[in-house]
Amino acid sequence: MALSAGGRIGLAGALVVGVAFGMARYAYGLTLPSIRADLGLSELLLGFISSATFAGYLAGLLLAGRLAARFGSRAPTTVGGICGALGAVIVTLAEPSGLLAVGVVLAGSAGGLVWAPYSDIVTRSVPLQQQPGALAIITTGTSGGLVLLGGLAVLAVLGSWRLAWAGIALAAVASALVNLRLVPKARPDPRPATRAGSSSLARTLRVPGAYSVAYFAVIVIYFTYAADVLERGALPAAAVPMLYAAIGFCGMVGVATGAFAQRLGSVRVAALCLVTVGVALALLGLATDSLTATAASACIFGVGYMTGSAVLAVWTAELAPERAGAAFTACLIVGALSSVTAPALAGAVIPDLGLGVLLLLTATVSLLSGVALMLHGSARKVRVGETRP
Repeated sequence: MALSAGGRIGLAGALVVGVAFGMARYAYGLTLPSIRADLGLSELLLGFISSATFAGYLAGLLLAGRLAARFGSRAPTTVGGICGALGAVIVTLAEPSGLLAVGVVLAGSAGGLVWAPYSDIVTRSVPLQQQPGALAIITTGTSGGLVLLGGLAVLAVLGSWRLAWAGIALAAVASALVNLRLVPKARPDPRPATRAGSSSLARTLRVPGAYSVAYFAVIVIYFTYAADVLERGALPAAAVPMLYAAIGFCGMVGVATGAFAQRLGSVRVAALCLVTVGVALALLGLATDSLTATAASACIFGVGYMTGSAVLAVWTAELAPERAGAAFTACLIVGALSSVTAPALAGAVIPDLGLGVLLLLTATVSLLSGVALMLHGSARKVRVGETRP
């Protein structure tokens, strides 16, 4: 049976985003212990390279809009696939630290290049009723990427970390070819953003922008310290790959985000995601050496993480259908800046408070942010009801 336009674009986007965002962006942290042991690099240099991946991601976000304006929305997704494959190959073959850094930054830029342009591709090529589902499927591709990354991490544990990066390179090439085959080539949209248009977009995105600040901050804290919790709890070495796989498997529920948003409203779904992530962080902070609590935390986090990402894509497309890609990119940039700031703040307070207390405080921030967003959505619904004739 032939796939619909939404199905074709959703499948291609899920593959590209899954490899670029779910695999290439997170692989460095997952293979870091093996890289440290093999190449003998200092903690300072490894930390610098880790920070550089965020710079690559931000550069990808900023470059995606320029590429789309000149060559069409499919162009940045193609370039992102190439960057992911080339970066992974460079890391696979890396010996000097400089070459490793170049490869990791290139691989990290792929996530920024590919994700947001699909919002424009979907709003221009997919029938309106299929758009929320297609956007949710594309974003949830990250879950599939995390599951595959967990499998590749086993290769890193049993064999070499280079095998994991070689697998990412092959997956990036395959996803790029599928993308070229299934996604239609779009016309360039070189319309410059006027100051009035930018101001209007900023007002429109105030609430999803605030959500992005809270959501990406708590997400990056979880990913940054989850492996640390496992190591401190003296759990098996295979626990880290299992954690990523569990997040990916449970995150598959994100494919239904479009239906959830249509039924409950995007604001309410986003609020529930923050509450869910808060529960997962609290469990992680209290887990200590309990494998059961850690597994439960990973499963709950997977649901909140992937649904929270997907609803942001659906939400921004609802608010700015004519500039869906620009709206989503703006929220991702805000989220990326939050992702850079949050670990630095966490690192400053951990020596005094301890990791467990930090995770519980982050859980509290996530829960309170979810409640505030829920109250905002309820108040807005009441105001709309009062003004309706």
